[in-house]
Amino acid sequence: MNEKELILNVMKEAGVPLNAGKIAELTGLDRKAVDKTMAAMKKDGSIVSPVRCKWEPAE
Repeated sequence: MNEKELILNVMKEAGVPLNAGKIAELTGLDRKAVDKTMAAMKKDGSIVSPVRCKWEPAE
């Protein structure tokens, strides 16, 4: 499973918007890796921000 899939799975399991720090904690990934992957996910539209600084999977 790649980083993108791992992050999306954690977001779906949580059921609430998460910030990058919490995602790093739950996945065990390095914070910089999470930030880099999430930046790409924001650009491709796979995650959205319903609340400032928190993210969830796009519908």
